[in-house]
Amino acid sequence: MTSSTDIMTTYGPTPVTFVSGSGTELVDSEGKVYLDFLSGLAVTSLGHARAEVTQAIAAQAATLTHVSNLFANEQGPEVANLLAGLLEDATGHHGKVFFCNSGAEANECAIKLARRWAGDRFAVIALTDAFHGRTLATLAATGQSEKQAAFLPMPERFVHVALDDAAAVADLLATGEFAAVILEGIQAEGGIRVPQPGFLPEVAAACREHHALLIFDEVQTGMGRTGDWFSFQDEGVVPDVVTMAKALGNGFPVGACWARDEVAAAFEPGDHGSTFGGQPLAMAAARATVSTLIEIDAPGAARAASEQLRAGLLDLPGVVDVRGRGLLLGAVLGESIAKDVVSAALDGGLVVNAVRPDVIRLTPPLTVSAEEIAEALRRLGMALTTILGEPR
Repeated sequence: MTSSTDIMTTYGPTPVTFVSGSGTELVDSEGKVYLDFLSGLAVTSLGHARAEVTQAIAAQAATLTHVSNLFANEQGPEVANLLAGLLEDATGHHGKVFFCNSGAEANECAIKLARRWAGDRFAVIALTDAFHGRTLATLAATGQSEKQAAFLPMPERFVHVALDDAAAVADLLATGEFAAVILEGIQAEGGIRVPQPGFLPEVAAACREHHALLIFDEVQTGMGRTGDWFSFQDEGVVPDVVTMAKALGNGFPVGACWARDEVAAAFEPGDHGSTFGGQPLAMAAARATVSTLIEIDAPGAARAASEQLRAGLLDLPGVVDVRGRGLLLGAVLGESIAKDVVSAALDGGLVVNAVRPDVIRLTPPLTVSAEEIAEALRRLGMALTTILGEPR
């Protein structure tokens, strides 16, 4: 007998069971069809059941799934080459890639690499309202006290600074105690908060001045979603380390940590590892996904669709602002009703989620059509009208 009661209660009750999907559509166990404007938390950027990815996984599963990192496979170097090429174009630096299975693991790798590279400096600066993962080290870097409270004490020497306070970052770095700064180009889980212009370049300059690494967490913002391949490109910032995950496998668990060559050289054999990281099945999914994202010009697709979605959101009742870039957008509401609106939208066949009491996140596939955007806006508008019309 199958029962959800056999699963640990780390998540709240789930209102819907999805059984299939195609492109931007999802189908639940009752046969109801939904528009997916969440993409599994910005994961299925090519839409559900994308043929290139499906075929690559099936072919690899029939050939070789796993051998461990004690041996080489053919697929890993190809994916590393694709990612290194994108990042060399974006940063001007050649680098090397470590493969893992998730964004949290990619950030763990980045933190360990920073400590290895920095020698006796091991403190890390992060930002309030950031989100970097659920492992103890990445939770310590996550600037959300409500997520940390049940697991205190946190690992030491993670210091948090408010978003946009570049002077505070520079003052901390000037003490000579810090190995790195880790941040997101857009704080997605923090409410789709975009740094003020100039903040990221100022932090990058302070890192260079004080010989600290700049780590960009591109787990949600990367692979074209913000209208650039990586969010740091918006202001021409050049990081030392970049972490990726979510969109890399279009639903297959894949994470990666890239570092420029001289930083990556700090790791020696045995310093870090992952049993499943870079295994053939995951790499087949990533190779197909990244190749297809390049083929469709993912950043261009995100920019083009963003204009229609942003403009339509601003016309909806109760929406007072739209934050974000590309297809990582947050509809800011005039009241703290986001959860109620999300629930009503789900009833109406639209999948979105609330990242703050007054912010609804929209991260549709980068392949979303103009017709699908128009229909999603209609359904969200109906949900807003329903909730705004109810007495509170």
